[in-house]
Amino acid sequence: MFVKDISAEEILFFIIYGITGAVSLMAALYLLLRRGNAFAPDVTPPVRLRRWAASFFVAASLGHVWWYLFLIYSCDIQSAYYVVVSVVDCFGMLTTISGTLLAMLQDRKRPVWPVVAALIPYPLIGAFYIVHPNIHYLYIAIAYILLLYAIFTVYMVFAVRRYERWLNDNYADLENKKVWLSQVVSLVCLLLFILYTTVETDGIMIFILHVVELILFGLLLWRVETLPNLKTHPQPLPCREGSDYSQDQEQTDELSTPLAIARGIGSEALAQIEQLLAEHCVDTQLYLQHDLTLQQLAQTIGTNRYYLSQYFSRQGITYNTYINNLRINHFINRYQELAATGQPIVAQQLASESGYRSYSTFSLAFKQRTGQTVTAWMRESAE
Repeated sequence: MFVKDISAEEILFFIIYGITGAVSLMAALYLLLRRGNAFAPDVTPPVRLRRWAASFFVAASLGHVWWYLFLIYSCDIQSAYYVVVSVVDCFGMLTTISGTLLAMLQDRKRPVWPVVAALIPYPLIGAFYIVHPNIHYLYIAIAYILLLYAIFTVYMVFAVRRYERWLNDNYADLENKKVWLSQVVSLVCLLLFILYTTVETDGIMIFILHVVELILFGLLLWRVETLPNLKTHPQPLPCREGSDYSQDQEQTDELSTPLAIARGIGSEALAQIEQLLAEHCVDTQLYLQHDLTLQQLAQTIGTNRYYLSQYFSRQGITYNTYINNLRINHFINRYQELAATGQPIVAQQLASESGYRSYSTFSLAFKQRTGQTVTAWMRESAE
């Protein structure tokens, strides 16, 4: 093909195609070679998530190479080369993006091998097509991949909901810890990729898909680098005087058995926990500490996380709700004190003093607690 025979649309396509391939390669090298975090220096992301994301970017970069060679030397969608490229590309992309999305959920380690096992029939269908070319095999392959996508999407909906409950039960600060938006965007982009590799598309759709691909790369890279490793907690707080943390931890492990969970804890123990919380969390204003976890709070008051979780569950709230209620009450009390003395009030500063790193997080928690926005509440209080 001579240069004069290449249209402006084809030149633009190859430019965008080359950019997306180069961006994915640079993202992979960044995650594999750079130890520090250029996006959020104070955040240490999970190693497993970084590795899976890097493998996804490598698969995406290699996919661009394979499809580029296909466009140059074949362009025949009924050839064996097309089938091989489609199978290899889909297998690599679907496996690595699934591993990346699963690694974002840190409540437990979810294996990726079921995804790999579920994809095995796909190359087998491709092999049947190569040996006995029949367009129906292609239709079966497309339907099978779309079915797997639908099943995986349903699974991720329930997995993300479980992850959200785990976060609310264990963490007071949820800034940059939730992942549902990244999951939704990634699954939509994954669907577009499946359609791109399995269904014939026109020129405009191809351009749109590559732009969406760039957005996905940027989102995933940001998500990977801003998602903290929740298995690595800050240094433990001092234990309540007279408590033995190692003993508490052993008791926690013992109480995590199904038999202990079925028995639950008595009302006397719940009353003791309530008193301990009042003495060592409320009175000392421990709730103002950033990134206070359920484990740290349990250790500080001299109990274990199982008892503390049971206490909040019996109250019909989550740990996150408990801490946020204390912080909002602190904000309201401080606001009323400042207003009574005629001192200037800056909501952002007051929210920071009440234990919030992010004002947007505070605003959301405040509205959930009071049913009003911060501005509306302050205006009403001033009247």
